[in-house]
Amino acid sequence: MISQITGVDSSYCIPDVVWDRIITLLPSSIRRKKKTGRPRMDDRKAMSAIFYVLRTGCQWNALPRSLGASSTVHDRFQEWRKEGVFKRMWIDGLSVYDKNNRIDWKWQAMDGVITKAPLGGKKHRTKSHRQK
Repeated sequence: MISQITGVDSSYCIPDVVWDRIITLLPSSIRRKKKTGRPRMDDRKAMSAIFYVLRTGCQWNALPRSLGASSTVHDRFQEWRKEGVFKRMWIDGLSVYDKNNRIDWKWQAMDGVITKAPLGGKKHRTKSHRQK
């Protein structure tokens, strides 16, 4: 079983149906001159690792090594973010949902919260709680 090999639950693997949609949204791979070093990480494995970080909320450095090197996965995330991959995925997902469920585009809502940390700063204490 894959989860025993990787130490990661198999529910974090991208299903074939989903991957077939995602792969069409990825930028065409840039052919670079052959250079020494490791070969490029598989796109599906990289996306699975990115989804793992997003679903669990773990830090990049806490990514299980079985999913790939955290620096490699983070680099791929940054590359795809700059290329607009995640925006295209979001738009594609909305269009599929709209096709199946008819989104009422006249009604939209946005939610967000930006607040100060409670009891933070000099206003509430004269010295740091870490100083003794």
